[in-house]
Amino acid sequence: MHQPPNPAVALRRDWRTAFAALRRLLADGNDTAQVFRIMRALNADVSQRSYRRLLTTAEGGQLAYRRIELSERFSDRTWIDSLGPGTVGAAYRAFLDSTGYSAMGLAEVSRSEGAFQDGDVEHPYAWMGRRERDIHDIWHILTGYKADEHLGELCLVAFSYAQTRGLGWGFIALGGGLKSIRTTGNFAVLRAIREGYRHGKAARWLHGEDYERLMAEPLDAARKRLNIADPRRYREAQDRLAAAGISAL
Repeated sequence: MHQPPNPAVALRRDWRTAFAALRRLLADGNDTAQVFRIMRALNADVSQRSYRRLLTTAEGGQLAYRRIELSERFSDRTWIDSLGPGTVGAAYRAFLDSTGYSAMGLAEVSRSEGAFQDGDVEHPYAWMGRRERDIHDIWHILTGYKADEHLGELCLVAFSYAQTRGLGWGFIALGGGLKSIRTTGNFAVLRAIREGYRHGKAARWLHGEDYERLMAEPLDAARKRLNIADPRRYREAQDRLAAAGISAL
């Protein structure tokens, strides 16, 4: 009888796969499946460590016990539409309408060609991995880094590296930063990426949040409570890229 893979067993880091996926990602920033391949290759036991940390937080045990699938919750448009103006949820609603993205769409990309390790296995660590995947777009909203541009993604992966210490995030941020210097000839993008890392390090640990409750919280209040700073360097880099007529890194 076939046994499902065990997410409790940490993977060995696969640098060859990571470099190949990074080359494809840098050639086409919209090839999101490569992000998940890099995560699979380099993040090893990040979800395990995050789950164990979750259980040490005040509400983590309850969140783990309920084990809500956020991709399903974030795809409930009736619930999303019920969230009031000015809330995190309202900003997420605007994000969905402007980008055409969806939580289920991201989940489907993560499953493509086995890019996401053991994504559908019924195991606490696999659930934590799905949770980490599904809150990515909410982090775009909380941090102010746009999801429909490469600069915003690079800043957010640096933020994510600071929050998780997952090598996959750091690898993407470093590769994207080096490419930006070669492409633009200035260090504005690199400074923005470094700012993303600093903001992620200073912010509260976002994996421990109750995201259903967070979605109903006023966005400005949530940013203040979570100690998420204003992305000034990011906006400066946006302006520099626009002035130089650079639309993509």
